[in-house]
Amino acid sequence: MRIASEILKFGAIVLGLGLIFAWLGVYDTGRLPFYKSFVFWSSTMAVGLGASLLVSPVIWGPRFENMAAIFKIGIAAALISAPVTLVLVVFFSGAPWRPISLLIQYGYVMVISLIVTSAAYLLDLLNETQAETSSDADPIASFLERLPVKFRTADLYAISSEDHYLRVHTSLGEELILMRLADAVRELTHVDGLQVHRSWWVAKSGVTDEKKADGRSFLVLPTGTEVPVSRSYRNKAKEVGLIR
Repeated sequence: MRIASEILKFGAIVLGLGLIFAWLGVYDTGRLPFYKSFVFWSSTMAVGLGASLLVSPVIWGPRFENMAAIFKIGIAAALISAPVTLVLVVFFSGAPWRPISLLIQYGYVMVISLIVTSAAYLLDLLNETQAETSSDADPIASFLERLPVKFRTADLYAISSEDHYLRVHTSLGEELILMRLADAVRELTHVDGLQVHRSWWVAKSGVTDEKKADGRSFLVLPTGTEVPVSRSYRNKAKEVGLIR
């Protein structure tokens, strides 16, 4: 149900933006019949948002955590602009496209992508700052508010990344939420826990045992789920006593 809800939300955003841009006649599309303009803008928004959902978790993931934000924004905008420009080429296929006109078109799209990506980054930054300044808030309780009501009193064991979603492992079961692991780890900075794998974060209180197999370490949750400890996080896990 939650995944279906996110799909409906994505569709609503795409259709809503398509209607607004078609009604405004942005990009000289006012000369087109309204339905054509609507199809064009809805397709463009769908491709842009879809590309953003694919690109963002990678660019803002642990692999590039030490890269400056300005470079992340530039790389994300550049990658998102490519498929959006392709939509323009397909939609206006009757136009005489030349390499130079393609490059110019890509430049226009890139400028818009930079603005939108920068705005999204600043909004995330603002949300993070507000979360950090509420010192009296319990970070685990705040995090669990994203889950259905029955999970609000649960003990948080671990979080694992699955594509664009996070699987939240608790004492009352598991639930999927749409969120990046990097954002969740930042939100849980003051919780006694640790990221032990590029796809896993665990709470120390949620680990009941350590298991070794083929030279690899696994942390065992109360549910029996085994969490892998990757080589790059092994020393940190040792320092906090999660593994021997």
